[in-house]
This record gives sequence, structure tokens and C-alpha cells, in this order.
Amino acid sequence: MEGFGLVLIILLGVLFVIVATAKFNLHPFLSLLISAFAIGILSGMPLGDVVEAVNGGFGGLMGGIGLVIVFGTIIGVILEKSGAALRMAEVVLRIVGEKRPQLAMSAIGSIVSIPVFCDSGYVILSSLKKALANKTKVTVASMAIALSTGLFATHTLVPPTPGPIAAAGNIGAQNYLGTVILFGVIVAIPAILVGYLWAVKAGSKIHIDQSEDDALYDYDEVVSSL
Repeated sequence: MEGFGLVLIILLGVLFVIVATAKFNLHPFLSLLISAFAIGILSGMPLGDVVEAVNGGFGGLMGGIGLVIVFGTIIGVILEKSGAALRMAEVVLRIVGEKRPQLAMSAIGSIVSIPVFCDSGYVILSSLKKALANKTKVTVASMAIALSTGLFATHTLVPPTPGPIAAAGNIGAQNYLGTVILFGVIVAIPAILVGYLWAVKAGSKIHIDQSEDDALYDYDEVVSSL
């Protein structure tokens, strides 16, 4: 199959991956594997060729950058479990200051998410987000938007997170990770700024009722515990 039909099948495969992982909590590896087989079969490839293509693609990717992905993941877990990610957040917060809380959260998220998975980073920084929102009297939604966009911007664009490394391998740039990091940062900065502006303009108008526990988060106590 070729042309529009093939493009449509690929788009449906991508949509399946998004829905399966986001809504049904299917592991990303399984959703990608199912999608790859489905796209191959629906496009008219013989089953044997589909298996060979999936094995060749996965094997080639792991052979080229597998160790980089593994070591990057290990570094992220170490930073998460040791509390080093929170220490980095503390330094950024001191530099940016409390007068621009959304910018602080965007910057913190963008730095922490380079070595740490963005979902883990959001959980790690959640208490800091709530405490800073309470102290500066800005909406929690605004802080959440700033943190989320900062986390996702670098997590999807800047190695050593697995996604950008895998993308570099797919386009044959696995030997130029320094260049990939440089261009990833260049592209991520405007995305972070747009997220920050959206957090300030739109997020500030969204008011979410906080639970009693959320209202008890004290900024000074949270920062002192970092």
C-alpha cells in the first residue's frame, strides 16, 4: 500500500499509541510493538516481512544507541531517588526568585526533565509547585501549566532522555548527540517561553478548589527540606 491510505494507517497507529498509553495505561513498549505490527499488516506486508522489519528496526536501534538509553535512564533514576533533582530545583528557584513563580517552575521543570522522566519529575516537584503557589498567591493551575510545559519541552527534545536519543538513532544522528542536544535546547527554549506565557495569561484565570492538605503546603518548609 502507498499514498494516502498508507499515511492514514500510520496516523491511526500513532493515535492508537497515544490513546493506549494515556487512557488505558498500556506500557509504551507494548503499545508501540502492537502499533508497529498493526501498521505492517494493514499496509499489506506479509507477516514474515513484518516480523523481520520490526526485529531489524528495534535491533538496529538498540545496537546503535541502546547503552546510551540505558545509562541515561540510570542517571535519571539516581537523580530522582537521591534527591538531586530537588536540589537542582532549589538552585534554579534561588536564581529566578519568587517574583516570577511561573517562570521559576518552567525553568525548574525544563532542567529536571532532561535526566528525569517528565512524569516522575512532575510528582517530585508537585509539593514545591503547591507551596510556591500558596506563597505567591497565584493559581495552582497556572503553576501546573508552567511546570508541565517546562517538563515536556526538554523531555521530548533534549537527550539523555530516551525519546530524543531514539529519534536521533532513527535519523542516523546517533553519533552527533552533542549537536542533537544543542538543537534540542534551541527548539525547547521557545516552547518553554510559550508555555510560561500561556500559564501567566490563561492559567491565572483558572481557579481550582484546593483540598485542605494542599492548602497546608508551606513554601519555607518545603524549600528547607530540599
